[in-house]
Amino acid sequence: MKLHLGCGKRYIPGFVHVDVADLPHIDHRGDVRSLPMFKDESAELVYACHVLEYFDRVEVVDVLREWHRVLAHGGVVRLAVPDFAALAEVYRRYGDLSRIVGPLYGRIEVPADGGLRVLYHRTVYDFESLRAMLEGVGFRNVRRWDWRRTEHRDYDDFSQAYVPHMDKEHGLLISLNVEADK
Repeated sequence: MKLHLGCGKRYIPGFVHVDVADLPHIDHRGDVRSLPMFKDESAELVYACHVLEYFDRVEVVDVLREWHRVLAHGGVVRLAVPDFAALAEVYRRYGDLSRIVGPLYGRIEVPADGGLRVLYHRTVYDFESLRAMLEGVGFRNVRRWDWRRTEHRDYDDFSQAYVPHMDKEHGLLISLNVEADK
């Protein structure tokens, strides 16, 4: 089983979709912090694109432990988060704060108590900090992944975020794409 956690409006065929949103393609509606609907070691892949940054540095440890629990031995956790180092380079290169405010602070509306709640990013990562988090909860062989070489490469999501926008040939990738093994 391949899990797509915090998928929002994005649907990837062959994945089981989990999100708080009430959308037709969501297989399990709920918070991705806790996955009681899945047995231990039941997933071969856990994919979460621009989700982790919505948890603070304390709670993300428990989130990653839960994702580690559902991942089968030899399985892969595949993450994408805003890349702080790349965003700093964008600011250095262009000197324009408006190019990085969205990816840095984020903003998403999620259903809550019959209405909507606005969430913002609560932390940032560079490769070393994300690697330390992953290794700290038991993942190994932490490495970068290239969106062009995945089974979901044809489904545009934030793992393919560039500045200038959509310039996938010459732009700077501002998503830190990292995967690790269990």
